Amino acid sequence: MEDRYAFLTEWYDPTAALLRRYQLFYFPKDSSVEMFDVKNQRIFLRRTRYQELRLEDLFVGNRVNVFSRQLNLIEYGDQYTANKLGSKKERTLALIKPDVVTKIGDVLELIHSSNLLVTKAKMTALTGKQAADFYVEHQSKPFFNNLVQFVSSGPVVALELMGDEAVSIWRRLLGPTDSSAARKEAPRSVRAQFGTDAVKNVGHGSDSLAAAARELEFFFPSTVGHGPPNTATCTECTCCIVKPHAVSEGLTGRILNSISAAGFEISALQMFNVDRPNAEEFYEVYRGVVNEYPGMVTELCSGPCLVLEIHGADAPRSFRAFCGPADPEISRRLRPTSLRALYGKDRVKNAVHCSDLPEDGFLEMEALPRRPGGAAF
Repeated sequence: MEDRYAFLTEWYDPTAALLRRYQLFYFPKDSSVEMFDVKNQRIFLRRTRYQELRLEDLFVGNRVNVFSRQLNLIEYGDQYTANKLGSKKERTLALIKPDVVTKIGDVLELIHSSNLLVTKAKMTALTGKQAADFYVEHQSKPFFNNLVQFVSSGPVVALELMGDEAVSIWRRLLGPTDSSAARKEAPRSVRAQFGTDAVKNVGHGSDSLAAAARELEFFFPSTVGHGPPNTATCTECTCCIVKPHAVSEGLTGRILNSISAAGFEISALQMFNVDRPNAEEFYEVYRGVVNEYPGMVTELCSGPCLVLEIHGADAPRSFRAFCGPADPEISRRLRPTSLRALYGKDRVKNAVHCSDLPEDGFLEMEALPRRPGGAAF
């Protein structure tokens, strides 16, 4: 019998203001899907090929887009699926320390090459107390004060990584705690490449599943609050969104490296899932103006996106020029080193959104926090 994976999913119906539950079946042989309406006990979508959905997207807690419906995967639908897809899946915290925040693009590329997914991301600045609380288990160690002082000396980037045996893979990718030892024992590790010593050593990795759950809750609370705030200032800036297709294709690290190499400062970043009503509101100015509006909305809510606050000399104008024309084909002719020329596919999947006008950058950054359930800075 051919493989079939089953998930219990939820979809928010904005018209009825109801959460609807479906069983989602995925057939990897021909990338087809089928949906079953749980409440009404009937087929909702007969088996249909849908190549936009990939096997690696299917894990509990993820949000997938199936024919413009955003489905939250809340449970495995049967024991076979749980055994095949969920038995080795782990979540862990990767904390990128102040010494390497400017090299976050390189770190993301190494993470992607290790088959780990970034499912949450946030740049934040920890206070001394927050850093001490996070590292409380090291309170009696001689390096504790130096560690707390360093981690609270500048912005850090917290990442939730997901994948098979994610805890051990990320710690192996980091390498030995002391960067000097890493250069001898694991020369290809992140600490060997970018670390300085045992404190300025690129990052932190949870040492167990229990520690990962506790540390992820510190930065990304599942209940009350939002954890430490991001570093957005919403002043003298412009907004950039790395679109879901680029995130899914593993281009995030390369895009961030290109932005930094061009002299722009990434002063804040956070990963979001945008629901359809918020995507429609965000792109409202394009409704009836560009033919691609429906596709732009569908793309923005098709998966996680990475929102960036960009600073630089005359950032709104210069960064827009650096992104290039909306059509990547035109970009490749006119501005071959622009972001859309390098990473775009078409006018909808063109790698990044950027603010159109100088006042839009501030307005977009300011507007995002007021969008419950969607992108929010």
